[in-house]
Amino acid sequence: MNKNLLFIPGLLCNDDLWQGQTEALGQDYNLMTGDHRSHDNLPEMVKALLEKAPETFTLAGLSMGGYIAFEVMRQAPQRVEKLILLDTNARADNSEQKRQRQQMMAADMEHEIAELIEERLSFLIRATCLSDQNLCRRIIHMAEDTGMQAYLRQQNAMLNRPDSRPGLKDISCPTLIICGEADMLTPPKVHHEMADLIAGSELHILKDCGHLSTMEKPAEVNRLMKDFLEK
Repeated sequence: MNKNLLFIPGLLCNDDLWQGQTEALGQDYNLMTGDHRSHDNLPEMVKALLEKAPETFTLAGLSMGGYIAFEVMRQAPQRVEKLILLDTNARADNSEQKRQRQQMMAADMEHEIAELIEERLSFLIRATCLSDQNLCRRIIHMAEDTGMQAYLRQQNAMLNRPDSRPGLKDISCPTLIICGEADMLTPPKVHHEMADLIAGSELHILKDCGHLSTMEKPAEVNRLMKDFLEK
């Protein structure tokens, strides 16, 4: 296996989402973070990512980054040597979830992006982390760096994403799945579902951890990733 590792951030996130992993893996791997802020649908996001990506790579995606990873597996599975899915979901939005997302998008346009993310921190990190001012500030800064227009494009892409579950049986590369036990947005049950559908995959549930596992539990995520990458 070569040493190319492509990170895909989640909604309203940038490369800071992977800071802990960059510090831990940067000396041993060629690291790249994909930018999916310029398009409003998954196929175009992935086409742009693949144009800049190495010929083959290990792919790691968190949350929306996982939705994009599934699209990579549809478009170019032969380029992915190993797959790492963190705090994500293979399901599409159902009709009620789509309605709620559309309502949220309409309401969100009336507010500043920093205000929105600050109000939703309790959904992104576990309650005991809300007093960590540095962590909260980093999350807010990522949202500000993304901006409202890119955020709406990302939401539109998620709104129209397909159900990826039927294709999970076709994933043949080694796959690592990681989830925070206290993840409120993509709970453990949907990760167990993915693990059941991806043959040979390994699943790890992190105790006392919410949705942004790479930032909340960097040492544990790093250990799992290193062990997986070295196999």
